[in-house]
Amino acid sequence: MVVLRYLVILLTYIGLGMGYLPGLRMNRATIALVGAALLMALGLLDLSAAWSAIDYKTLVFLFGMMIISANLAASGFFQLAVDYTIRYIHSPFGLLIGLTFGSGLLSALFLNDTIALILTPLVVGITQLLNLNPIPYLLALAGATNLGSVATLSGNPQNILIGSFSGISYLDFAQALTPLAFISLVIQVGWLWWLYPEVRSLRPYLKVEPPRYRIFKPLLAKSLLITTGLLVAFLLGIPTAETTLIAAGLLLVTRRIKPERTLQKVDWDLLLMFCGLFILTEGVQKLGVLESFTRFVNDPLSILGVTVLLSNLVSNVPAVLLLHHLIPHPNTQTWLLLAAASTLAGNLTLLGSVANLIVAEAVAKKGYRLTFGEHLRFGLPLTVVTLVLTYFWLF
Repeated sequence: MVVLRYLVILLTYIGLGMGYLPGLRMNRATIALVGAALLMALGLLDLSAAWSAIDYKTLVFLFGMMIISANLAASGFFQLAVDYTIRYIHSPFGLLIGLTFGSGLLSALFLNDTIALILTPLVVGITQLLNLNPIPYLLALAGATNLGSVATLSGNPQNILIGSFSGISYLDFAQALTPLAFISLVIQVGWLWWLYPEVRSLRPYLKVEPPRYRIFKPLLAKSLLITTGLLVAFLLGIPTAETTLIAAGLLLVTRRIKPERTLQKVDWDLLLMFCGLFILTEGVQKLGVLESFTRFVNDPLSILGVTVLLSNLVSNVPAVLLLHHLIPHPNTQTWLLLAAASTLAGNLTLLGSVANLIVAEAVAKKGYRLTFGEHLRFGLPLTVVTLVLTYFWLF
């Protein structure tokens, strides 16, 4: 029985790292849920213990942010942002800067995976319209969504988890890591400038008409008003989960959009995956698997190394769930290190974050190919430099 329990955990985390299990039609959400169910079937956990393991505040925060992002997308907010980018930035290098800092800012405010999903087809459309090589701009988007999301608790799922576990306020988190995110974005621009000579041009390209789109002004005004109120509430220190759910509830009161349209935009797979991961982590704890790792996380440098390794083996969210139990004498600096390292590690390889995979898969449908090697050439040096910067920034 014990061997079977270990085997289930091993296969589940292998599947989570790969994103699939060979020969089976399963994604990360179903792999996590099946793994959790098998641990219950093997008697390691009962339903009560599994239910208690789920951090409902994290799920509520994630759900609320998805509803907010869905309303902003439906109102035309993101297309409007792209339109302004085209109208007021007139050179290839200007486009690179605008895209990097624009997507970085949006990823700090909203979930980075959502920003990657929405902006990838728009970036491809812009580069086709301007007859530019899309690859450096897509790398800029993928990298910036990871780097920008370092800045706030709402930037990515692992930050949301850490906020729930640590109790760090939204404002304290942002004050500590926003400068790091900004410097990292500057480094990314310089690195892409070095790697791709074609993006260095400051010569204006021919003026073109941006893609046609529709703006729903009442919905846009309502979404921006509620989102602004939400960010103010975050800065005032009001509990994030409750505030986000209230904001989402206000946005769902509407005469203009069918609820199905909004709820279809919610990433239910991600929410279900989180439920499965919480249960899996509880099972791992009960088996005592994590004790053998404690000697590897006894100082900030070792925590940084183990976080980067696990984030690229099993993805950053499972890594944070596993490691948060092991951190010796957790304090604000250590939590911030875990948040930054798990996020920045996502730029290391194409498989390092969901945002990277979203960009790669979306661009493949448009007839382009973002290869593992191409991304590694960009991501490896960027990750090393930003992680070194993180260590010295925090310690």
